[in-house]
Amino acid sequence: MASTSRVESRPAPLNENGIAAYFRFAERGTDLATEIGAGVTTFMVMAYILFVNGSIIAGPLKLDPAAVAAGTALIAGIMTIAMGVVANYPFALAAGLGINAIVAFTLTAKGLNAQGAMGVIVLEGVVITILVAVGLREAIMEAVPLALKRSIGVGIGLFILFIGFANGGLIQSGCSPVSKLPACEGTLVTLAFPTTPSQVVFIIGLAITFVLYAMRIRAALIISILVTTVIAILAGVTSVPSADKLIVGPNFSTLGLGLQDPFQAFTKLGLITAVLTIFAIMLSDFFDTMGTVTGIAAEAGLAREDGTVPGVGRVLFVDSVAAIAGGVGGVSSNTTYIESAAGVAEGGRTGFASVVTGVLFLLAIFLSPIALIVPGVATAPALVLVGYLMFTLVKDIPVGNLEDGLPALLTMILMPLTYDITVGIGAGFISWVLLKAVRGKLAEIHPLMWVVSIGFVVYFANVWIQTVIK
Repeated sequence: MASTSRVESRPAPLNENGIAAYFRFAERGTDLATEIGAGVTTFMVMAYILFVNGSIIAGPLKLDPAAVAAGTALIAGIMTIAMGVVANYPFALAAGLGINAIVAFTLTAKGLNAQGAMGVIVLEGVVITILVAVGLREAIMEAVPLALKRSIGVGIGLFILFIGFANGGLIQSGCSPVSKLPACEGTLVTLAFPTTPSQVVFIIGLAITFVLYAMRIRAALIISILVTTVIAILAGVTSVPSADKLIVGPNFSTLGLGLQDPFQAFTKLGLITAVLTIFAIMLSDFFDTMGTVTGIAAEAGLAREDGTVPGVGRVLFVDSVAAIAGGVGGVSSNTTYIESAAGVAEGGRTGFASVVTGVLFLLAIFLSPIALIVPGVATAPALVLVGYLMFTLVKDIPVGNLEDGLPALLTMILMPLTYDITVGIGAGFISWVLLKAVRGKLAEIHPLMWVVSIGFVVYFANVWIQTVIK
């Protein structure tokens, strides 16, 4: 979520030294006060992730929400400071929405526990870091058609939105007792008409979130989460834990999860499924980061005329290491946030803004016990809004073109319907290559697209292949 207000950058003295010299304030037309203000702004619009991340992964992975919040703040703080110091760009990082949904639902559905799921994230981060080091990350990015890149973002947005409504209690299984129909004679999903206090609180929270965002309130999401939490307490949906639980120091019990059983995916899923699952997560990380970095750099006036970003290798390296750090920290892959655009809109032009944001994340560690109070119905409205913001990418997809539109549709719709981002990406890749091939446009298919698509065919046929082999 980005602020629409803009602050003109103020020129800094040419005889700068210390912080100003290191971050090149004069070169980028900024000053210390502007960078501090930008860093605070970015933190304000990103702080919601401290509570939302736990609401997504804590339950499925059987983790303590307060520990997830503390770990989320710690890793976000360290990696955001690293982005500022190493890359000198006003980009902030935190646990990525979308990838954490993969961890919570897709990986656990495949039978992985917390250690195994976070191990997958560590391996995915290692692979991306290696690709950055050898210069292949950009090559893979260029091989995938733009329509598929955008549809992956849209599909993840729809997935997150769906999770938001499910966590809010408005969407339930049509086969559940709520439907008042015999088992599995209802629709796959159905509207659960609000009859419980938690459902009503979710609807109120959704209205508050929409109104605050429409009014362009800078910290709309975190404000809506806190206000909805208060309403939930008053409605008896949640309660305030005893004082001893709130004043206890930060809980870092998630740290190290990703290193405890990093290869569990290979032992439980098999080589082919594990490799393609890691690859699918890697693709999500790829496109999210590249789109965010190029877009914000252009808005800040830091990109070249052709849209490339000077020193992007350092940005991608920090982002890749952040994926590893998120897995090791047990809070899911950390990635560059589009909300960094809010700080840019406030005049942020250097990495010092990121340092400020990172320090605030580290200070927020001491607020992590609050996560014990925040119920899922308070964070669910934020998921709905974030899902919408990601969905807006659909306007740039040529849906009227069969070769791009049909694969994009399969990618977008199968993610929320199957609760599996890998399925959506695989269906999109295979159908895109198939349509291009049957229309005689083999020259438009990059060799890497052939390799990946064949890999996904094997992925979908894996169970049948194993049966034949046996």
